[in-house]
Amino acid sequence: MNRVVAALLTVATGLVLTVGLSASAAYATPPNIPSASTAAARLADLTVAAESHASTYNRDLFPHWITISGTCNTRETVLKRDGTNVVTDSGCAATSGRWFSPYDGATWTAASDVDIDHMVPLAEAWQSGAWAWSTSRRQAYANDLGGPELWAVTDNVNQAKGDQDPATWQPSRTTFRCTYARAWIQVKWFYALSVDSSEKSALNSMLGSC
Repeated sequence: MNRVVAALLTVATGLVLTVGLSASAAYATPPNIPSASTAAARLADLTVAAESHASTYNRDLFPHWITISGTCNTRETVLKRDGTNVVTDSGCAATSGRWFSPYDGATWTAASDVDIDHMVPLAEAWQSGAWAWSTSRRQAYANDLGGPELWAVTDNVNQAKGDQDPATWQPSRTTFRCTYARAWIQVKWFYALSVDSSEKSALNSMLGSC
């Protein structure tokens, strides 16, 4: 869509639901998302393999959130990066601001309504190869600000996604699925993680919407 369809509905304190939000909505985007053609080439390069080691996964194996600068941890850093007019207190906690969730098109004004989503969930990464990593590499992964791994999104949408890959979960906002696939592929490619066959098929279909 090239323009915003004017339909704003205040649903609850802290939430403004934007109907028909344009693809050019103003929100911060994590860095290093490849073009669709680059993403397709990188997807083709990924190893296709069944997931493994699910029974040994533990979220604590991926230490987060860590201190990034001063009193600010990774979550607080992403909230400041991806929000608009974010004000923080002396402990770096966001006291006000606006956050647009690209997964569902909602805008929030309370940081407590926003989760920081790992684009490729920690359990998915574990089962795709991170089980063999050192703890320091898993920590770097879980707190990665240099690529499109961390996204500020609606909390219950993040919880609904859980540990699912694109074969079983995709953003309800269909205009974002191209970006979602490109970001997912970049994370898997950068960290040399595998994809399973159904995941690869879903990603190829999503790239078809770009």
